[in-house]
Amino acid sequence: MGKVTKADLISQVAEQADISKAAAAKAIDAFTSSVSDALTKGDSVSLVGFGTFSVSQRAARDGRNPQTGETMKIPASTVAKFKPGKTLKDSVNG
Repeated sequence: MGKVTKADLISQVAEQADISKAAAAKAIDAFTSSVSDALTKGDSVSLVGFGTFSVSQRAARDGRNPQTGETMKIPASTVAKFKPGKTLKDSVNG
């Protein structure tokens, strides 16, 4: 099982869309920037069949430092979430 880097993704998009790597890189950067901007505003981004990017609030909680074992407070935070769509789930599961 390997890992696809951004450079690998750019090459694959350029090949599949029959565009230059520069154009593919620009498209991927525009996509990630647009998703990031929407999430920053609290919106969600839904791509039918692929999935939905959204934001969620994580409450403050108590945690434990694994090195020292001491209890510590973990502050509340806003996190990005991704929920895969049915088509993506089905393709991953074969």
